[in-house]
Amino acid sequence: MMKLMLVVGSLAVLLALATARPQNEVEVQEYESNVDLDGYKFSYKLSDGTTRTEEGVIKNAGQENESISIRGSVSWVAPDGQTYTINFVADENGFQPEGAHLPK
Repeated sequence: MMKLMLVVGSLAVLLALATARPQNEVEVQEYESNVDLDGYKFSYKLSDGTTRTEEGVIKNAGQENESISIRGSVSWVAPDGQTYTINFVADENGFQPEGAHLPK
């Protein structure tokens, strides 16, 4: 009898946990990715309004000064409802972001 009560109690807890999961889960709505010898590209869009795109290109391939130049953008919706976007470049000059100030 005790084992049956433990099993029933455990099932009740599992059922409660399964139905209590957050209703605001974020889902991937779009996703693209491509990688080749010259670089890469990817982008995605999430159900919460977040988007990201990025492209990396190999510069001076096969040479001593080979490097990668990356350009991209990320946007998100803050709790205040405002959409913020940051565009960026990352290359031999470092990370260079431009765009809206981050929410406080």
